Amino acid sequence: MHITRLTLLGLALGALILAAWLSGCGGGAPSPAASAPTAIATPDGAGSPNVTPASVPAAPVKPVKPVDPIVVVHTTAGDFQMQLFAEKSPATVDNFLTNYVSRGFYDETIFHHIEPGSMLIGGGYTADLQAKPTRTAIYNESRNGLSNRRGTIAMIRDPEQPHSATTQFFINLADNPTLDYKTNETNEILGYCVFGEVVAGMEVVERIASAPTAAQGDFARIPSPQVAIRSIERIR
Repeated sequence: MHITRLTLLGLALGALILAAWLSGCGGGAPSPAASAPTAIATPDGAGSPNVTPASVPAAPVKPVKPVDPIVVVHTTAGDFQMQLFAEKSPATVDNFLTNYVSRGFYDETIFHHIEPGSMLIGGGYTADLQAKPTRTAIYNESRNGLSNRRGTIAMIRDPEQPHSATTQFFINLADNPTLDYKTNETNEILGYCVFGEVVAGMEVVERIASAPTAAQGDFARIPSPQVAIRSIERIR
């Protein structure tokens, strides 16, 4: 067969067209880059093939501890702040804040008794020494492990009825461990529940507690002149 130069040229051109067509259709061996597994860098610098971000475990979330409330006691002798132990004395703190502070119960009540060197008592009587009506008495939480040390606040109750506290409270002017919860070989003795402490303005408390006192009716040692609680304001 006689093959002309034009025929050879046509065959060469056809071969080039065929090679280009095969390349466009995915023919040929895959490139190394296309077949390599995906790697995610790890903290030690090594690669982990076929690992996606979704499979990496999340860091554990630490529980947030509740923040104890703080109130400011505004008095005619100055202000002081009390931090309340909501975790240790939950029912007592809730009673104090929800049943009384939020309702303005303590507004214009007085500190009606000073026990020199021991405690300052308030939260139940008006300036004319009338008892304000209270809500239901609360459970005594004195088993909470807190001690009646200087600067702490505890609930007043009937000495013969452990679960009789309502609104009145006292501020310890010294350490009073005899008022704490106790146990012996035969029984337990419920104390006076500590539910907070003075965290600022203890000098105001001391100034009130060092004031002269006067007797009036059933009240033996009322600060003279009287010191009133204008209001108790929750600030945290």
